[in-house]
Amino acid sequence: MTAPSKDLPHSLPKTFHVKSFGCQMNVYDGERMAELMAAQGLTAADADSADLVVLNTCHIREKATEKVYSDIGRLRKHGRKPMIAVAGCVAQAEGEEIVARAKVDVVVGPQAYHNLPDLVARAAAGAPALDTDMPLASKFGKLPARRKVGPSAFLTVQEGCDKFCTYCVVPYTRGAEVSRGFDDLVVEARALVEAGAREITLLGQNVNAWDDDGRGLHDLIRTLDRIPGLARIRYTTSHPNDMRQGLIDAHGDVESLMPYLHLPVQSGATRILKAMNRSHGRDDYLRLLDRVRAVRPDIALSGDFIVGFPGETEADFRDTLSLVGEVGYAQAFSFKYSPRPGTPAAGLTDEVPAAVMDDRLQRLQAALGRDQQAFNAATVGRRCQVLVERRGKLPGQMLGKSPWLQSVHFMGDHAIGDLVEVTLTAAGPVSLSGVVQMAEAA
Repeated sequence: MTAPSKDLPHSLPKTFHVKSFGCQMNVYDGERMAELMAAQGLTAADADSADLVVLNTCHIREKATEKVYSDIGRLRKHGRKPMIAVAGCVAQAEGEEIVARAKVDVVVGPQAYHNLPDLVARAAAGAPALDTDMPLASKFGKLPARRKVGPSAFLTVQEGCDKFCTYCVVPYTRGAEVSRGFDDLVVEARALVEAGAREITLLGQNVNAWDDDGRGLHDLIRTLDRIPGLARIRYTTSHPNDMRQGLIDAHGDVESLMPYLHLPVQSGATRILKAMNRSHGRDDYLRLLDRVRAVRPDIALSGDFIVGFPGETEADFRDTLSLVGEVGYAQAFSFKYSPRPGTPAAGLTDEVPAAVMDDRLQRLQAALGRDQQAFNAATVGRRCQVLVERRGKLPGQMLGKSPWLQSVHFMGDHAIGDLVEVTLTAAGPVSLSGVVQMAEAA
């Protein structure tokens, strides 16, 4: 490995800051890295004053990668020289190139961040500090116990991906699909509830591929449902090919499993889905959603979309718009195709012009925004429980999430973590207003 630059700091840091980019799994990993450093006696600080700054990176799109290098430059402005650690998927993908290009102190991949304290100590001593191994042994047993969490907590149950979609770097940066053990997950879930969580979101690159000795995600959910004090369970991100009937049935009869499903499709055109190696077609996806809605008619559906995949025609894009219209997504995420080095799609030559991609993304986001607004409007008048997550900017205002993962604000005097009965009274594009039921307020 390239040696660290001699003008970088070589003293043990006393304060730290972790900044995470990208997906919810990165958020979880960032929280765990912060706990690791706190367990070493370091104190959390903001990025502009911390001795150690950990950039926990995402490699899904090119702009996300370039943002990392931009942040590194910003951190070194005005003569500051904090110790900089690059973690996550960019670290895994680029390794020594990051050291050569940006002269950072520590580079650690997403399967090795449990070694972060040792790497920081090595960097402080002026030694090379790079670890992008993907060991067979799980990192989770080496992480500190969760001591205090918010009302909604993440729990990683599965990592990696075996699907090899042609546009995606995840199999190369996160490795093969690996499931954590059933017993370990139940123990950690209980600890999260004891630390303050009322809601747990189960995480995985393909979370519904989780399997332990023949037990599927639905078995885990049914066990977690029996933990006293755990009121809500969610999971993300799912792959259509791993959506088993047992998990679908759980949406109909496990009360704590929230009526929300994030199920990416990426395109509404079967021809493009085949080119993406998604292993499902448009009709397969729609039939699957019909099965889910049959057991939980009020479920909120969310998805991911890529526009401008190489070879996408206007007719293909209209197929995506028509699928969006047929499904009626409550939420969705949409992006322009970004070629990632090393993926099969990066070698395709039938590129969609940038201006065409821009136009299609705007049209798609307009349709998705329309449907999100319509879903929110359709919930006005419903009475539901809102999990209070924080106080609002206005005096007496509370903010939380509905069962359908909508942001809801209302007036009241409640503790963070309370489940409050609220009637939804008005809907905006991204949030709703509610009124606390008189029986609850009395």
